[in-house]
Amino acid sequence: MNRERIFAWIGVAGALWGLVFAGISSLDYASHLDRGLHDLHCSFIPGADASVSGEGCRTALNSPYSALFKQEIWGGIPISLFALGCFCFLLGYALTLTLSSRGSSRGGGLLYALLAISPLVVSIVMFSISYFVLGTICKTCAGIYVASLALGISGIGVAASSWSQRGSMSMGALVIAAAVALGMLFWVLAPSVVYAALAPDHTPFVTQCGQIKTPKEAHGALLDLPGRAAQKHALFFEDPLCPTCKSLHERLREAGVLDRLDVELSLFPLDSECNWMLDQPLHPGACKVSKAILCAKSPAAMLDWAYERQVDLAEAARTGGKVLDNFISARWGVEVTRCMGERATQQRLNRQLHFAAANSIAVSTPQIFIEGQRLCDEDIDMGLMFALHTLAPELLP
Repeated sequence: MNRERIFAWIGVAGALWGLVFAGISSLDYASHLDRGLHDLHCSFIPGADASVSGEGCRTALNSPYSALFKQEIWGGIPISLFALGCFCFLLGYALTLTLSSRGSSRGGGLLYALLAISPLVVSIVMFSISYFVLGTICKTCAGIYVASLALGISGIGVAASSWSQRGSMSMGALVIAAAVALGMLFWVLAPSVVYAALAPDHTPFVTQCGQIKTPKEAHGALLDLPGRAAQKHALFFEDPLCPTCKSLHERLREAGVLDRLDVELSLFPLDSECNWMLDQPLHPGACKVSKAILCAKSPAAMLDWAYERQVDLAEAARTGGKVLDNFISARWGVEVTRCMGERATQQRLNRQLHFAAANSIAVSTPQIFIEGQRLCDEDIDMGLMFALHTLAPELLP
């Protein structure tokens, strides 16, 4: 077997591997179109058991980088569909090279290399975003990265093996090369076009999750977090140690939405230390961090810090004793920790919890109301940009 055929077989293996992981990722994404929460296949092993958490895959799924046209289509068009079409085409191309009785010309080898390397370039970009921006690596995505690497090696190997095959580039060869490139473009776009055409319209569901019952807290206990260019009023029920709240906060900031909102924040710690609606703490330490936010001179800055250091705060709370108090005072001073123990602070937090109870807020965070309209839980995750575009398009850049 000659070298070119060996590298072509590597391309076949890489394309098949990519098809498996791109297919799994696309199916996981599409399963959420029924607006339910579904398990994710987040493993380096194809077909491994799915889980609700999905570790880094859930982060990637809800990130702004997981799909295109998120404002126009609920959840957007997953980029894994583009990978699916690309791997389909390259599988056929690589198989053609393995089954051909003639070696590729220099031009043919270069054309295959250019097309086979393209998913590797995209994977490098997506890996950089995942690692440096999201701070996690989706295992299903990693499977696609490995497939792209194999195809890149295949492309370089085929080009190097066919380099000695000289020949003039005729007009007919150029036409064939252009047709092949256009063929790949068609295969890359086709799954996405079909998906967009068949995706259900979620517009009627966005406004079906209810209105706020009691829009104002009688004692003025809520926190005001006005945006720099506020255009809409919003009411947030958040727990500072809730990872989903942190994720939502970051996505709203990155999209420029927070600057356009006049936010009233009602702290809703899922911690039985102060929240009588719970038998056991879901986020131990959330009560203390909530009190710290109430005591801060700049609650917005304290909330941002709490989200930024959320893992450290949760670990300090698990350690117990005065560790969490010391962690907070080391950054914000003993005045804050002293204030946390005052009766007035406890009373203010209690009024916020009563405000949540008066509005029948589910014991789950975050809960978001824009101009009194509640955002559905599913619209806070995958459908966030679509829901905002439907309810208040002026909030989006």
